[in-house]
Amino acid sequence: MFKGVTFAYSWVLYLLLLLPLMAAWYWSKEKKILSSISFPSTDMFKTYRSGWKVKLRFIPVLLRLLALLFLIIALARPQSFSSGENIYSEGIDIAMLIDISGSMLAEDFKPNRIEAAKKVIGDFIDGRTSDRIGLVIFAREGFTQCPLTSDYNVLKNLLKEVKSGMVTDGTAIGNAIANGVNRLKDSDSKSKTIILLTDGVNNAGEVDPLQAAEIAQKFGIRIYTIGVGTIGQAPYPVQTPFGIRYQMMPVELDEPLLRKVAQTTGGKYFRATNNQKLADIYGEIDKMEKTRIEITSYRNAKELFYNWLLLGFVCLLAEAALSKTVFKKLP
Repeated sequence: MFKGVTFAYSWVLYLLLLLPLMAAWYWSKEKKILSSISFPSTDMFKTYRSGWKVKLRFIPVLLRLLALLFLIIALARPQSFSSGENIYSEGIDIAMLIDISGSMLAEDFKPNRIEAAKKVIGDFIDGRTSDRIGLVIFAREGFTQCPLTSDYNVLKNLLKEVKSGMVTDGTAIGNAIANGVNRLKDSDSKSKTIILLTDGVNNAGEVDPLQAAEIAQKFGIRIYTIGVGTIGQAPYPVQTPFGIRYQMMPVELDEPLLRKVAQTTGGKYFRATNNQKLADIYGEIDKMEKTRIEITSYRNAKELFYNWLLLGFVCLLAEAALSKTVFKKLP
C-alpha cells in the first residue's frame, strides 16, 4: 500500500500511537457504563438474547478511530515521485583504422597483436553511447569493413571477422588515412576523429601519410595514432614443414611518422608495448573523445493525501449518522 510512498511531514505519523490508547479508553469507559447498572437478580435476563444493535454497538467508536487514522495519514502528506533525465547528446564520428598486415600476428601481445587490438577496440565500442563508428582495415590496400554506424552490434560482429590475410600483405598507412577521411569528410558532426593502429612502416600505397594527414586537417578531422609492438624483438609464427615455429624478428615502427601525422591534425601519438598499455591508451582516447552530454534531471511529486482525507471524512459522517440514528443512546 505504501510502497514507493514518502511523507512530507513524517513526524505527524507519531500521532498514530494515540489510537491504541484511545481504543483502550473507549473500551474501559464502555465497561464502566455496563457495570454501573445494578439489578437485585439476573434471573429475568436468562432467556433474553441481545440484539444486533448491542452486538454492533462498537461500530461508531471504530468508525471514529478509523477516521482519525485516515486523517493523520492525510496530514502527514503522502507523496509518490516520478523521476528521470532528459539527455541531449551531440555525438561524434569515429573511424577506426586497423593494420592487418602479417606482422600483426606477432605474439608479443596475447594471443597476438591483431586479436589484442580487436579485444580493446570492442571494449572501446562498448563505452560509446550515441557516436557513429566506422571500421577500416588495411595492409597493402585498405577498404571499409563497416561504414559509420551507431548499430554497435553489427559493428562488433564485423570486427570479429577481421583477420590477417584478408588483403595483400604490406603497410599502406597513407591509403588507410585517405580511406578514413573519405568516411568522415561529408559528416555533419562537429567532432570527427580517426584512430589509427599499426605496427609497421609505411611501405605501400599511392598516398603519402603526411599528405593524407594534411587533407584530414583541412576537413577538421583529428587523428590519434597508436604504434603497436614491444621494444626490440618479437616472436613471429613461421610455417615450416614441421609445423609452426617461432622466429624472433626486430620490431620496425616508424614512430616519427606516426607522431607527425597526429601533430598535424591536433591529435596525439601513443606507443603500446603490451596488452595493458594498449587498453590504457584506448581508455585515454575514450576520455578525450567523450560525447558532450547535457543532462536535465527532473523529479515530479504526486500528492496522495486526497483519498486518505476523503476516507477520513466519510468515516466521520458515517459515525455521526449512525450515532444519531441506529446507535442513538437514550439518556
